Amino acid sequence: MTMEEATIAAPASAGPANLKEQNVLCEDLPKRLEEHRPINLFKKAREEGRPLRISAPMVRYSKLPFRELLRDYGTEVCYTPMILAKEFVRANIARESDFSSTTTDRPLIVQFGASNPLDFSRAAEMVQPYCDGVDLNCGCPQSWAIGEGIGCKLMGSPELVRDMVSAAKRRCGVRFSVSVKIRVHLDIEETIRWVKIVETAAPDYITVHGRRRSQKSTEPVNTEAVRRVKEVAGVPVVLNGDVFCMEDVQRLVGLTGVDGVMAARGLMTNPALYAGFTKAPWGAVERFMDYNMKFPLPYRFALHHVSEMMTEMVPRRERTAMIDACKTIVELVDWLDENYVLRRDGEVGFGEGVELERRAGLGKVAMV
Repeated sequence: MTMEEATIAAPASAGPANLKEQNVLCEDLPKRLEEHRPINLFKKAREEGRPLRISAPMVRYSKLPFRELLRDYGTEVCYTPMILAKEFVRANIARESDFSSTTTDRPLIVQFGASNPLDFSRAAEMVQPYCDGVDLNCGCPQSWAIGEGIGCKLMGSPELVRDMVSAAKRRCGVRFSVSVKIRVHLDIEETIRWVKIVETAAPDYITVHGRRRSQKSTEPVNTEAVRRVKEVAGVPVVLNGDVFCMEDVQRLVGLTGVDGVMAARGLMTNPALYAGFTKAPWGAVERFMDYNMKFPLPYRFALHHVSEMMTEMVPRRERTAMIDACKTIVELVDWLDENYVLRRDGEVGFGEGVELERRAGLGKVAMV
């Protein structure tokens, strides 16, 4: 296995006193590149007259093989799923299950859910050699997160968030990117006040999910609220929400003036969104299957990715037939091979196809 393919697990030791020992693990890693610092990526995008293209943290799904796939199609910054800082700094099993990377997995932002400066700053320091920045989740709306004092709970505590950002900056150095991802309040003036307080800690950028905690994803984002945040913020602002195609990108940037856009659901169904594709190309399925063989996901996650990417390729009944017929990754590969032309890395045309190609002589897949 090459260095580029070797998976890097998070350091095993949790205590700050042992971080010097952990650094031995980092000596052979390629240095983080200046061009991968988020602040420099924003600058480059601005000079090119476009927004920075970012993939959102997605529970269970923004993991290593999917991040590698997204970069093949124009995503410039990838996030990990939210990781609970409290468990991450205390338990090796949490680090091994929640975070893995490779030397090609960059630029990378690790997002943490945290409720106090110590946990957030310690977690940031532990992943610093393996990423290009950390992000504090202030937008998770789920009740369990609120009960833990993380996510949207922090939208009522700007001073605490300010202290958490400051602690991470002190521990990791001012040049290490520390950002926050937020939602908006019913009263946008409260959001403006929140942003102004947190900005005193010098976060590198702010991502705004333009919905309130109580709003469903089917409701449109509040572009006016995002525009107001961009108007007052002294750091780059990213819009999250309702990004499903490049026309959406252009429209939302035009309405808000943001420096970057972040997609989640749009990239799940179409990882090639930022490359201008209106639906997922078949080559994306081939590439994902290849990445997943190198960096395996739990089967149910891999199956979900494939099913989502095939949303616009085949009828729903056909995807249901695939899900019902396949219970393991081997069965999924066999099923795809039996019904479609699934090329492997090294074969002519691998990862380049746009339209799904059925096996010669086969009509639609038999429904069960």
